[in-house]
Amino acid sequence: MKLLVTGAAGFIGYHVSEALLSRGDSVIGVDNLNAYYDPQLKHARLDRLKARHGFDFVEASVADMTAMERLATTHADIDVVVHLAAQAGVAYSLENPLAYTETNVTGQVVMFEAARRLPKLRHVVYASSSSVYGLNEELPFRETDAVDRPSSLYAATKRAGELIAHTYAHLHAIASTGLRFFTVYGPFGRPDMAPWLFTRAILEGQPITLFNGGAMKRDFTYIDDIVAGTLGAIDRMPAPAETRLFNLGNSDPVPLRAFIAAIEKATGRSAEIQLGPQRLTDVAETFADVSASAAAFGYRPTTDIETGMARFVDWYRGYNGTPR
Repeated sequence: MKLLVTGAAGFIGYHVSEALLSRGDSVIGVDNLNAYYDPQLKHARLDRLKARHGFDFVEASVADMTAMERLATTHADIDVVVHLAAQAGVAYSLENPLAYTETNVTGQVVMFEAARRLPKLRHVVYASSSSVYGLNEELPFRETDAVDRPSSLYAATKRAGELIAHTYAHLHAIASTGLRFFTVYGPFGRPDMAPWLFTRAILEGQPITLFNGGAMKRDFTYIDDIVAGTLGAIDRMPAPAETRLFNLGNSDPVPLRAFIAAIEKATGRSAEIQLGPQRLTDVAETFADVSASAAAFGYRPTTDIETGMARFVDWYRGYNGTPR
């Protein structure tokens, strides 16, 4: 197949692109290489992709209608769009809300408009987020739950993206699958997320702040499991005009203290912990019910937090040149 992968220089987009290329697919990667976090990491991912046969890259914003129309015209033989580009980060949405509406809302509309112009298009797979469950308290989170109480603007924009996909299925018969990712971590992960921040703090002897007194759990999901689920969703095509939503999580919430213990074990060092108040954008616990994705395309996460964090810490040390 020939696939368009947006956010190809991003964390998940990079790993999905690598997996698609490894099985013989062709990938057109799109990314604007913005400076939300250090672009050097994005270029490191991108350099690895550019060395692979079957990969082409277009530097552009997914919110740029002219650029996406041009891409759709140039690569009219694309079979599947895998739209993973997004403005990520829950806390940053308090500082720069317009970045989220531009990329996550306008970008979603632009990508579906571009998809309409692809004559061979069979399927759009796009990134949603566990954040859409917002202030829901019933666990585990199921795709059938109401998701009308977001706790952040980021969550609201990701829910808007799901509704946009539904609209394009209804009006233009574009089949789509939204994937609600749960706290993805692993090698080449984002520097603004807890695995990187906590690992760096522990290795540098700096304190870690646990908000809400540390009384939180997260359904940490290793990148290899996310990639397997994403490829499963790509390959299990929906019916024409069908729109689907699936959770992709580990289905095993980890208390923050246990998460830190996994990093301590992997680094061989102890964490210095300080406690902070709960932030308005935070939820107490995330927990994915993955029975729907298991039934639809055999999704089975297999990586526990100790194994996953050991792999991440090993990569982190190599990438940053950190002494052991």
